[in-house]
Amino acid sequence: MIPSLTALETITGHTSTAAIPTQASAPMPGGTDGRTITITDDSGETVTIRGEPQRIVSLAPSNTEILYALDLGDRIVGVADNSNYPPETADKPKVGGYSTISIEKVIAAEPDLIVAAPGNTNEVIGHLRSLGMTVILLDPQTIGGVLREIELLGAITGQEEQAAASVRELQDRIRTVTDKTEALAERSSVAHVVWHDPIWVSGRGTFLDEVITLAGGTNAFGSVDEWSIVGFEEFVAADPEYILVSSGTGMAEGGRDIIYDYFVNEPRMQRLKAVRNGHVYVVDADIISRGSPRIVDALEEVAKDLHPDLFGTGTQTATPAVQSPGFGGMAFTGALFVAFLIRAKR
Repeated sequence: MIPSLTALETITGHTSTAAIPTQASAPMPGGTDGRTITITDDSGETVTIRGEPQRIVSLAPSNTEILYALDLGDRIVGVADNSNYPPETADKPKVGGYSTISIEKVIAAEPDLIVAAPGNTNEVIGHLRSLGMTVILLDPQTIGGVLREIELLGAITGQEEQAAASVRELQDRIRTVTDKTEALAERSSVAHVVWHDPIWVSGRGTFLDEVITLAGGTNAFGSVDEWSIVGFEEFVAADPEYILVSSGTGMAEGGRDIIYDYFVNEPRMQRLKAVRNGHVYVVDADIISRGSPRIVDALEEVAKDLHPDLFGTGTQTATPAVQSPGFGGMAFTGALFVAFLIRAKR
């Protein structure tokens, strides 16, 4: 069964550029070995997949999460080093960093399908294709695009029913949020901060921008493109009513969230509405930045943060306020993370 587009276009009005299979032949007698599907992936590449892939390598954590959501964990024979969800990924062979994939390790895994992402670099993807390997590239730009990728991978791997069920569940959860937020007369301004020194924020064209809108807020920096640096005075002038700060690799020290601590303890930030009202919230960077089913987890979390009256208690961090320590080398680590995040998005 080839999935339709209808289920995807009803959520946000946006989809990724990947095409659902354009042609498929009926399975030949005796199994699925004769099954052939041709798709156009997010890079515009036309790819033909013969048979149902049984040995899959994922070169990005977002792709890994989609594969597991389709109950394909037993077919995964390799993942990128930073694939950390679900926990079962810890037992999978690693094939290198997101932008430093080891072609030798990928070859050794003997995959019949490689699921790549833009951050893997054109050089690596092109090299793998030149070796005759089947590679598809996924790069969803919206929540609707994530749903589309789920159905696309479901069609490629013979997991159409699982994909359809997963999409329906995610759609229902999204509607549970938007049914309550669409009619809001007033929308609070929200800033998402990726790093604090300098201040990096999420602008238009990011998952966070869409999440804020669907959750019933307005991006305080929706006028800037993707992830951008804003000056201290510019941030203070925007005076967001809510501040969402990322947490994750390179963003913690001694069990504390560096960016959160900065905003709640930096004297110059105390004039901000969000800080005065206790509306600074921590969001897991893995959930909010990856094009995976967990982007809906992020939507639900942000909706609770912005509208506890509609969705219950928010998820504000329990980290106590103390004087902000000197971060030293952590600033460099955080800056590297931001650079990686932007490269991965592109």
